Amino acid sequence: MFVMRSLAAALLLAGAAAHAATTTERLVVVANGEKVGSIVATTEGRSVAVDYAVNDNGRGPKQHVTLTLGANEVPLAWTVQGTSLMGGAVNESFQWQAGKAVWKSQADAGEVAAPQAPLYVLNDDSPWALGVYARALLKRKDHSIALLPSGTMKLIEVGKRRVGQGAQAVDLKLYRLEGIQLSPSYVFLDGKGRLFAAPGGFGITVREGYEAQAAELKRAVGEADQLRAGELQARLAHRYDAPVRLRHVKVFDPRTGQVGPLSTVVVMRDRITGILPDEQDGAAAADQVVIDGQGGVLVPGLHDMHSHTSLNSGLFYLAAGVTATRDMGNDNAFLQWLLPRIEAGTLAGPRITPNGLLEGRSPFSLRIGAIPESLEDAQRWVDWYADRGYFQIKIYNSMNPDWVRPIVEMAKRRGMGVTGHVPAFDTPDRVIADGYGELTHLNQLVLGWLLKDGEDTRTALRLTALARAATLDLNSAPVQKTVQAMVDGKIPLDPTIVVIERLMLSRAGKLPPGDVDTLDHLPIGIQRYRKRTFVPLKGEADDKAYFAAFDKLLDTLRLLHARGIQLLPGTDDETGFTVHRELELYTKAGYTPAEALRAGTLDAAEYLKQGQRRGTIERGKDADFFLVADDPTRDIRAIKKARLVFKGGAVYQPSEIYEALSIKPFASTPPISVPAATTSAAHGQGGGAFFSEHDDEPHLD
Repeated sequence: MFVMRSLAAALLLAGAAAHAATTTERLVVVANGEKVGSIVATTEGRSVAVDYAVNDNGRGPKQHVTLTLGANEVPLAWTVQGTSLMGGAVNESFQWQAGKAVWKSQADAGEVAAPQAPLYVLNDDSPWALGVYARALLKRKDHSIALLPSGTMKLIEVGKRRVGQGAQAVDLKLYRLEGIQLSPSYVFLDGKGRLFAAPGGFGITVREGYEAQAAELKRAVGEADQLRAGELQARLAHRYDAPVRLRHVKVFDPRTGQVGPLSTVVVMRDRITGILPDEQDGAAAADQVVIDGQGGVLVPGLHDMHSHTSLNSGLFYLAAGVTATRDMGNDNAFLQWLLPRIEAGTLAGPRITPNGLLEGRSPFSLRIGAIPESLEDAQRWVDWYADRGYFQIKIYNSMNPDWVRPIVEMAKRRGMGVTGHVPAFDTPDRVIADGYGELTHLNQLVLGWLLKDGEDTRTALRLTALARAATLDLNSAPVQKTVQAMVDGKIPLDPTIVVIERLMLSRAGKLPPGDVDTLDHLPIGIQRYRKRTFVPLKGEADDKAYFAAFDKLLDTLRLLHARGIQLLPGTDDETGFTVHRELELYTKAGYTPAEALRAGTLDAAEYLKQGQRRGTIERGKDADFFLVADDPTRDIRAIKKARLVFKGGAVYQPSEIYEALSIKPFASTPPISVPAATTSAAHGQGGGAFFSEHDDEPHLD
């Protein structure tokens, strides 16, 4: 009887599908007001075919997706074929049939018994997939569902909105998806539950014809995310109205490279007010907060010298002991909005030193910062950045090489230096001669020794050409000429070798070498995403070439270090974990752990002209430091397990932060004694209420 009913239901479903009209939905991916991609989805009955393509600064997925939906909106079958971010091949599939779910992706493969179709989460997903997830969750009474391969996803409604005018007006609901990535995802659905817009990745994806509303919708999502971020900061930033006495700790001094004897460090709000040998530390006053450091080591706050700040990056950085960053290019309006809120403590984040990005106009242009249309326009942007206290100008890939020297002169007149990529069809030697005071990304330096005339680094070639480094002779004349120019000009390098390692060495189904100590702590979505091949591989020879080339890149860092060229530890990431790996990679390139720690603390602070206040743990300096259990001068990996972090007058417990972010903690919080008479309060409130049903516009405080 069950079989007959199932067959009848299947026939009815098939009949309905046969008579269902074919519908096509079109969405546009918009970044900084410009179209960079598209989604075209054709639905016929319960079958959907989706074409998704992005071309943003030479990067972006290009995929054909098919899926078959069940009656409860959960896919019964799903395939993704094409390429991922940097051109790596994608061939992913999922199918549920006869009580069994089978899947295969870059990250993993498997099969499990399942009496009904589970919600499979794609390893190579897209904004369209977010809409699929949301509709499936709307069918659940509690808007929560267990996932395949593992984990749980929740859907939370956070606001309503109407966009468009007259007959084009559409009523939308905004939802937040939590549980699979490091940060939540957001989707706007229309009254029929169809995807209307989704921010993230390359900008914001919005229904075709409503591109003019993209910025408005992005602001609305930003406000919803701001409210969440404000609530997290209010809960996780602990502030005390009395001295905090951190006992039984050893202080790492970057100047000497040594870890001192057991001491007590006293902090009042955001200043270090005393450092005493343990034996001289008497009984704490009754109103003081006492923390037992249990013999651990205090390290000055780490720096990420190549960050692109997001609203959600702050807590990740702080939990990792990263208390300062240099923002190397951002949405200018967003960063100007964010900076005072972090400084006021209403939102979490490290101390940010901003750089102003200038890009050239081309089909590959990066859609953040500014794209001047003339040198006169470039002067206006240089002045805009200078008036707002930006530290440097950063030049990007599509800049006209002939504009570099004039822009350098503009920046210098306003007291700013210039750093950045080597523009396409330019060379490291020329940008140094034109006045760069720093180079960004190790690949941008090395490509100057690998490229042929006319090759275009605005494409993924700026990564894939690194495979040629496998046979690079570091004693060759071109290499030695550039290195000597760096020595003579005292030109530092911001290598970001950690992200280069990830892109070059990650392989499908394997644990990436840079994530060995962290990946199993992270949500399932990011775990699977990291287990992929980012680069196109034609065979075993290509695979070996990338590994040999990466070894040569480490040799290059070893050469630069031996020649006295400063390395500025940056990541091009925003998790904090990668700062740890960047410093660990320096130790594989000849640095001692103490030297790597100095590079990430005092040397970075002094480079940013902030050494008088930060970079070491001394009386009178800012209380920006973190506690680890073991000695990082013996094993640099000790910094991966922060137990406590001080920054900006607040005390953060990394274990508490990670639990709030769906991450398994790396270390426990040390004992903290707070007298009853002493208040312990997080500072700040959420960033204003999100729009209600009756609001016409979102509003930011």
